Amino acid sequence: MLEIRNACLVVIDVQGKLAQLMVDKESLFRNIRILIQAARILEIPILWCQQVPEALGPTVPEIAELLAREEPIDKASFSCCGEARFMDLFNSLDKDQVLLCGIETHVCVYQTAMDLMEGGLDVTVVADAVSSRTEQNRQIALARLAAEGANVSSTEMVLFELLRTAQHPRFRQIAKLVK
Repeated sequence: MLEIRNACLVVIDVQGKLAQLMVDKESLFRNIRILIQAARILEIPILWCQQVPEALGPTVPEIAELLAREEPIDKASFSCCGEARFMDLFNSLDKDQVLLCGIETHVCVYQTAMDLMEGGLDVTVVADAVSSRTEQNRQIALARLAAEGANVSSTEMVLFELLRTAQHPRFRQIAKLVK
């Protein structure tokens, strides 16, 4: 089970024109926004990556506006773990549960998850907060990630798993995000 004190959120490559080509992009953007807002409320650290932003463009405004406190980590490797700055920041957090959201499920999200799991970490891919240009690639990646040992969850499932009880002091704030 996810625990607030052990978790961090990684937002992967929700950028430019590519983000506009994602399957069900409105739902994708909405769920990523919910995860970011929930992480803020629950004081869960956030790491934010961008794949070659000079080529793909910046993170879409509706996501970037919520990440103003963080500095984006620019990368060329598909896996976030291939970027030394990401690994330095990630290691400094000392967390062993990682929530992944972003694009594309079958490339950067998949490779990041695999590298993190290879490092012994508990990885949860938030299925309704990841996407690809085709539903087939998204589904293949989610199936393969589950078969490889990643936890596949949903935005609401993650939020209420983190809270554990309606008596949590932040329950009302979190519940408002999904109403």
